Amino acid sequence: MAHWLNAFQLSLLLLTVLVVHFSHASRFTLFNKLGSTDDQPQGNSTIWAVLVAGSNGYQNYRHQANVCHAYQILKRGGLKDENIIVFMYDDIANDPSNPRPGTLINSPNGSDVYAGVPKDYTGESVTAANFYAVLLGNTTAVKGGSGKVVASKPNDKIFVYYTDHGGPGMLGMPNMPYIYANDFNQVLKTKHASGTYDEMVIYLEACESGSIFEGLLPEDLNIYVTTSANPQELGWATYCPGMDPPPPPGFDTCLGDLYSVSWMEDSDSEDLNLETLEQQYFKVKNRTYNNNSSEGSHVMQYGTLRISNETVSVYQGSAPLNLSVNPFQSLGSMGVVNERDADIYSMWQRYQKSTEESQEKEELLKKIKEITAHREHLDSSVDMIKGSLSDYAHASVRDDGLAIVDDWDCLKSMVRTFETHCGSLTQYGMKHTRTFANLCNSAVTKEAMDTAAKTTCSAYNMGKWNPAAVGYSA
Repeated sequence: MAHWLNAFQLSLLLLTVLVVHFSHASRFTLFNKLGSTDDQPQGNSTIWAVLVAGSNGYQNYRHQANVCHAYQILKRGGLKDENIIVFMYDDIANDPSNPRPGTLINSPNGSDVYAGVPKDYTGESVTAANFYAVLLGNTTAVKGGSGKVVASKPNDKIFVYYTDHGGPGMLGMPNMPYIYANDFNQVLKTKHASGTYDEMVIYLEACESGSIFEGLLPEDLNIYVTTSANPQELGWATYCPGMDPPPPPGFDTCLGDLYSVSWMEDSDSEDLNLETLEQQYFKVKNRTYNNNSSEGSHVMQYGTLRISNETVSVYQGSAPLNLSVNPFQSLGSMGVVNERDADIYSMWQRYQKSTEESQEKEELLKKIKEITAHREHLDSSVDMIKGSLSDYAHASVRDDGLAIVDDWDCLKSMVRTFETHCGSLTQYGMKHTRTFANLCNSAVTKEAMDTAAKTTCSAYNMGKWNPAAVGYSA
């Protein structure tokens, strides 16, 4: 009898140990799924984030406001500053034109999103080379800035958000050269080959942003991407002067971009532990199409699409459900202006509001005319060059699903040759890279391009758009 009791007691003890062990394991798993103040959603996994505003100048206010808003979402979601890396020129918050010095807002009734943002790479440090080095975790390749990089481990998640101007196959940066799609995708392949992350999500805001990944991003890199537009479409700025809803009095610039405010205002208002990336994608897609209007774009997705089944919280963290946020989420048609014309649009709004004839008003009109004249020069020059090379350029249209060009060195050479003779493309002229890509696809030689550009632009005074002064796009 005593022997039987001892065996029973031993079995009971083992069962108790197993139950306690299982209970602890279950609580650990549950905590890591639902815990909203930790940046380790899956045990030893850390969320890293890279936020990039690729422009400067007060007329591009919205890009830095977008990035600062994104930071606030991630910070509120539990990510630590040591795991969030911010690229922003940082010339907007304290610009003399800012009616609220030292702050930035991203919607008409929005609160300050600038406060507390770590400024890792600012001014001259906001470069494509630093962006690549940060993603790769290459501390020795970084020049300037905080030196912070994505020092991710095999189980880590990475969230990348970029907002700026774009063109076919390229993305803007405030310091030349620009980001080219082949280079960006090669960085992503190299990062994957290093085995230093589990999965990555990229949100990309720019005109023709789909062209950055179309035909270039493999499906097996564990990278899921959404872009604000397909490879041929413009992006759209919103919350602009003269629109409904307008910015607060005193703001003569657009506060946000349609795709960007769509995903961020959704993240502000939803339980990110429950919403999947796919659900956010479809909501953002619907809103960015702007009520099926011509003033909207088609949000696209690329890469490893199965990742979209995961919750948004895996990449953006998740705030406590009782957190008080004040999202401004307009679900109807939005007032917008295409991103390439947003700066001119804002300047005209400011000019028209100025009732008195003043030196400032005259200088503003002069600036508008100078910018418009250079844009007209770019458009006409590209048309003339294309016409003069018409005997060569016979294969101008590529099938859907293909990258815009096969020979990226040729494309960069065409861009550099054009800028040498005709002046900087600027963020407006980036739209012409498809023409240069088509010349490469048609086997136009560098020598033929050089002759055509020199002939077309020989009489043009580049002035402040001389690439020797402002830098070459390639």
